[in-house]
Amino acid sequence: MAEPTESVGETGPTTNIRGEKVALGPLRRDLLPEYRRWINDFETLRTLGAPPQPMTAEQEESWYESRMKAESEAMFTIYATPDLTPVGNTGLHEIDHRNRSAAFGIVIGESGYRGRGLGTETATLMLDYAFTALGLHNVMLSVYEFNGAGRRAYEKAGFKEIGRRRQCRYMGGRMWDEIFLDCLSPEFESPVLKDIFSAEGNTNRA
Repeated sequence: MAEPTESVGETGPTTNIRGEKVALGPLRRDLLPEYRRWINDFETLRTLGAPPQPMTAEQEESWYESRMKAESEAMFTIYATPDLTPVGNTGLHEIDHRNRSAAFGIVIGESGYRGRGLGTETATLMLDYAFTALGLHNVMLSVYEFNGAGRRAYEKAGFKEIGRRRQCRYMGGRMWDEIFLDCLSPEFESPVLKDIFSAEGNTNRA
């Protein structure tokens, strides 16, 4: 898979999808220090299920290279609008085009941008990308029971609980459930990409 072209000039970074609060664009090699800083923040890791251990520059470089080659993943940088400040990463994982399914993941790495609705809109735009652009039918995710803010964001975007793995995550001196949620394409209405991927294309363009 070819590495996406990076563009950070007078026009700002390359973006693929834009909403009201966030824009999504390709991963960027020049942002690896930011990505590494986010993933080394233990407060960020507590809701991800990743082990609380340091990530080296070499490991982050390896992660980036593997993402560029992965055909079953679609990863984006999350930018806060209107200034397009990079604030996190999101992606579809385990993309199965034959069965039209994928898993969703998100990291809002900049703590000052949490609680502002960016996660909800990012999840919504990623469902739009999955269903409208890629033609998938089912997107799922998992969230730990103690992550109430994350769960509310996912449910606002259209995800619904489908089951639990009980008491499988230790946090704060007790065991918590892992909650599984998914969304189906007929349950979702495209907010952004429906005109672009209609048979007529974007009729607003000249």
